[in-house]
Amino acid sequence: MKLESLGSCKKELVLQSEQLAKSKSQRIRAAVFEDGDLMDVFEDEGGSSHLVGNIYRGRVENVLPGMQAAFVDIGLEKNAFLYVGDAIPSPSRFEDEDKDKGSSVIQERIENIVKSRQELLVQITKEPVGTKGARISVNLTLPGRYVVLLPQVSYIGVSRKISDAQERARLKDLAEKVKPEGMGVIIRTLAVGIDGEEIAEDIAHLVTTWQDLERKIPHVSVPGLVHKDVDLLSRLVRDWVDQDVEKITVDLEETAETLRQALREIEHPAAKRIFVEPGENLFGRYGVDDEIRKALRSKVWLKSGGYLIIQQTEALSVIDVNTGKYVGQRSLEETVVHTNLEAAGEIARQLRLRNLGGIIIIDFIDMAAKENQQQVIEALEAACAPDKTKSQVLGLTQLGLVEMTRKKVGQTLAVRYTEPCPTCDGNGRV
Repeated sequence: MKLESLGSCKKELVLQSEQLAKSKSQRIRAAVFEDGDLMDVFEDEGGSSHLVGNIYRGRVENVLPGMQAAFVDIGLEKNAFLYVGDAIPSPSRFEDEDKDKGSSVIQERIENIVKSRQELLVQITKEPVGTKGARISVNLTLPGRYVVLLPQVSYIGVSRKISDAQERARLKDLAEKVKPEGMGVIIRTLAVGIDGEEIAEDIAHLVTTWQDLERKIPHVSVPGLVHKDVDLLSRLVRDWVDQDVEKITVDLEETAETLRQALREIEHPAAKRIFVEPGENLFGRYGVDDEIRKALRSKVWLKSGGYLIIQQTEALSVIDVNTGKYVGQRSLEETVVHTNLEAAGEIARQLRLRNLGGIIIIDFIDMAAKENQQQVIEALEAACAPDKTKSQVLGLTQLGLVEMTRKKVGQTLAVRYTEPCPTCDGNGRV
């Protein structure tokens, strides 16, 4: 959906507060618009709905050599899953994420690393979904605005989204100068153009946080929560308010003042671009809820008259592109290329909005010319580039399908807003 009110605005954040009927807690919902299109939606019910980044003291319940994994009780409803590769404290866990982890051979065996009833300090890396518990790792991280602190390993890394070689070298040099002894840092994308003083302050704040955690750990019962990631407002400031944000709209003055104070601390100009629109259903006025309903359907219409069919399974999502009502003007190839290019942009948006992860197979309409195929793949890569969640377009398969992957982070839109039908058991047909 396009927002006429945005004008030339690159990015706008819309925040709505809701009182939950079944409890006294308040839910904050946030929507991210880019060039007028809804791209991401977040919720935070009193901080309980976000688990990634939380650190726990846990106890190993089962070690499964046949799966090379262990189940760890961290105090949640379901035991957390610890894969052998996440059970080894190592800086290699943070090295180039573009490498195929499946191709690396883990030499250690899980039964030689952890034992039943052993106590571990772990961090949630993936939310629990359905019958699966959360995924955890012993490699802890503390994210700041410009860096991620690795308190237990010595390592320096720079976000792969920073492509300029000169800027990467500058940031790496800054990190080497201010990196604490025995710890590591990963420079985040938001650090582009930032001076060394601000990066040093960010690192110092994270080191203080870790030192406080170290003092707290012995006093936390097992299983128990040691550290909780920041609330939704703080995560938005930390992760989403970059140089492209030109407007933030909220429904409560209290929320606005909290954001203004946080943004003033980092001297961000968006502190002066926060607007309060009081009243109920801010999301309704901005069309957010309508867009969410559309994103929960399998069929997505394109502006030209073409459409997408999106089908999701647990590990795989399949997207089919069709010309639909669009008949073009001059030639079949031109009609097909136009539809595919439009579809590429909408597919990238739907992946973010629905938060689809894992393997993604796209059946674009067949094109005769190789250069047209390459043009569509490049358009898809460009459309996926702004996505903060790592994705990779792998190219065409032998069947002419486009194969890509997107990292699984958090729950999908369908899991958050729907539940399986008790009549058809989620099959969609009676």
